[in-house]
Amino acid sequence: MRRFRTAGLAVLGAALFASVAASPAQASPGETRTVCANSMTPDGWVDVNWGVNASCGGGSLSPNIKMIKQVDGLPVGSQVNACATTLPPKGWIKLQTYYTSSCQAFVNPSFTPNAWLLQRAS
Repeated sequence: MRRFRTAGLAVLGAALFASVAASPAQASPGETRTVCANSMTPDGWVDVNWGVNASCGGGSLSPNIKMIKQVDGLPVGSQVNACATTLPPKGWIKLQTYYTSSCQAFVNPSFTPNAWLLQRAS
């Protein structure tokens, strides 16, 4: 009985980790994914939110997950609010810089601008 419970927990944990650490390879423009914060944000994606979730480990209140958004393929003129933790993708320009609590990527946040309003220029 104990083996079945252990195996069941292992399968459940693997499924949860796979959903959080899913590869953004086959994404549609505008699609969002949640990944562990130690994952690199792929080209053509931007960080749009930071948070804390036990599925990515850690036992502190430090942000350890991030939501990323696929911006490649969005039409010219599209606007996206993005965290300033990644550079704007090629073809995107910054229209505005501001502060938002959803882009706090560190434990000791300040009210320094940490987000951008981006627009697709080309």
